[in-house]
Amino acid sequence: MSSLSTHILDTALGRPAAAVTVALEQNGVEGWRPLAQEKTDADGRIASFSAVPLTPGHYRLTAEIGDYFAADGRDALYVTAQIDFVIARPGSHFHLPFLISPWSWSTYRGS
Repeated sequence: MSSLSTHILDTALGRPAAAVTVALEQNGVEGWRPLAQEKTDADGRIASFSAVPLTPGHYRLTAEIGDYFAADGRDALYVTAQIDFVIARPGSHFHLPFLISPWSWSTYRGS
């Protein structure tokens, strides 16, 4: 079984993005199924998405970055940032951060 965490950094301001809603879904026979929804803490982190470990499969994380920028009074191009990923083999930890600004976003696999 695998575990999952994320971290959202506001690269425009050079600080963590707190209180961003992030949803975890899994794709299956009947389409996308919600698994969890969390908010980033004051350090921009969600340490764990589920008390239940993740099995191999197709998943996605969706961060509501438009709401985050709007709450700060900033215009933004993107409403959400989404990481679509596959867990091929059980047993790994996946740390998938978002680097966001009002006009771009990116990701990488962290540790």
